[in-house]
Amino acid sequence: MNADDLREAWADRTGEFSPRYYAHYGPNEVSEVVADRLGGAVGRDARVLELGCGSGRHLAHLHDEGFADLSGVDINPDSFDVLREEYPDLADDGSFHAGAIADVLPAFEDGAFDAVYSVETLQHVHPEEMSATFDEVARVAGDLLVTVELEGDANGGIVEVDDGLPLYRHDWGSVFESRGFDQVAVETLGYDTVRVFRRAD
Repeated sequence: MNADDLREAWADRTGEFSPRYYAHYGPNEVSEVVADRLGGAVGRDARVLELGCGSGRHLAHLHDEGFADLSGVDINPDSFDVLREEYPDLADDGSFHAGAIADVLPAFEDGAFDAVYSVETLQHVHPEEMSATFDEVARVAGDLLVTVELEGDANGGIVEVDDGLPLYRHDWGSVFESRGFDQVAVETLGYDTVRVFRRAD
């Protein structure tokens, strides 16, 4: 599967793993962990960007917790219709961008956000686009970066969800330490690993 096919598959996703699927479940333990890590590191006035925000369940939790400057990017344009239905206050207060991360982030200045986070999103990036995409993530993250992703060793690894869609696992510590960040915390959360990075001095 090439990068364009993979993008299209996730952009058109319905049923399981679709925006409406996740909206049904709402905020969860991951939402709480993200809010805790961000609140303790950058505060509730921080400019925050979620990569792969879907229908906004994690951002909605941040909004409820008093975070005031929230943005999201998602490849599936239906995400924002669901977000407006499920979380109208967030939709009114936040800023949202439809498209692939690699296409959306270049429009932002260096360090445009105080904190950037991803939840099971960077693992979807095709190998053809990984380097440029991860460079952009590091570029726009001013102070803090939080990843909640499947882990792999230094050589990565591929697992597949239904329909044969691949997930690309990485050693996310190495990915972002090589891009100017220091890893300051790591913990296991279900199948995922939470990693917190600070920009290196």
